[in-house]
Amino acid sequence: MNVLLLGSGGREHALAWKLAASPLLTKLYCAPGNGGIADVAECVPLAVADHTAVIRFCKDNAIDLVVVGPEAPLVAGIVDDLTTAGIKCFGPIQAAAALEGSKGFTKDLCREFDIPTAAYGRFTDAASAKAYLAGQKLPIVIKADGLAAGKGVTIAQTLAEAEAAIDDCFAGVFGKAGSEVVVEEFLEGEEASFFALVDGKHALALAAAQDHKRVGDGDTGPNTGGMGAYSPAPVMTDEMITRTMREIIEPTVAAMQKRGMPFKGVLFAGLMITADGPKLIEYNVRFGDPETQVLMLRLKSDLLPALLAAADGVLANFDLRWHDDAALTVVMAANGYPASPEVGTEIKGLDAASAVEGVQIFHAGTRKDGDRLLAHGGRVLNVTARGKTVGEAQARAYDAISHIDWPGGFYRHDIGWRAIAREKEGV
Repeated sequence: MNVLLLGSGGREHALAWKLAASPLLTKLYCAPGNGGIADVAECVPLAVADHTAVIRFCKDNAIDLVVVGPEAPLVAGIVDDLTTAGIKCFGPIQAAAALEGSKGFTKDLCREFDIPTAAYGRFTDAASAKAYLAGQKLPIVIKADGLAAGKGVTIAQTLAEAEAAIDDCFAGVFGKAGSEVVVEEFLEGEEASFFALVDGKHALALAAAQDHKRVGDGDTGPNTGGMGAYSPAPVMTDEMITRTMREIIEPTVAAMQKRGMPFKGVLFAGLMITADGPKLIEYNVRFGDPETQVLMLRLKSDLLPALLAAADGVLANFDLRWHDDAALTVVMAANGYPASPEVGTEIKGLDAASAVEGVQIFHAGTRKDGDRLLAHGGRVLNVTARGKTVGEAQARAYDAISHIDWPGGFYRHDIGWRAIAREKEGV
């Protein structure tokens, strides 16, 4: 099979690495790709937003399957356009991608179909949103409705902070994403990322993970796209996975079918595990970044047939096998991230780092300049390792990082701390 993967980050490098190992694969292309993806796929300079150009490339190169990495092309309807052109895709149609493209859409779906989530209100003007605040408890969560690259969420500790966040949204700080606002209850508990492949009718649970959103050690500083992740997530016990499938994922799949917009692709549920059980914080309609990096390291089965089964609607009798080992990834980011990352700095030592047992390095934002490897983004490398425990995987990842010579970058030193504390306590 000829496969085209769309995207250029660490998530796409992990997917490309896994797809490249498939015996079903003839040729793997990635558009636009990055300096690391080029080692496992042919990178092509296609503008992903130019659907006509993507369709032309698929026809010229006899592409059998397109795998869409990031959310923006899904929300822009690339799957609809490719499907109309007769090209098979892994990912949801535009209407179904509203599960990520509009937080209000998802909240209303949860209310209609009794899917557990935080109490909320939806508003199209600042005055109404602020009036709603008056009767709510603090802290409270303010969210821009649309896609804001992970930056449109404020956990407000004070009324003034909540009102300022509402003003920011309607003042256009997040562009069109903030033209509508969701104000919701703050949930207490432990967060987890849960993934399921969906074929329109059936859902197949994947492994769970936990990520670290704050930029600094000890979960301090501003939120980011994610500074590290690990899998499995100890909080996601067998019972919690069963409940998540029964109470959240399966009702969502049925609801989308009922609404005439069946969901195909991967559902990424951001969960809060509360005293009452799992509650949905939000949906993403694509693989997580950096969670994909740890999932791909733990996935024993071939990924390609699983993506095909989802696209073809035949997941009902499908199963996947996973390594019992844990996996952990540490994001190395460019100095200045997330505000204004410094690009163009040289990175050395990756060969020595990759030689550490159990380590795989995924590139999130790099480019090659002759023989030199340069930083070309905010999150630049994902140093990923497998081990018998999260602690062993963590030790291997940080050992690998010690071999990387990159003064222009930084990383957190405590990825996996929660799981490792549990391991030490024998929980």
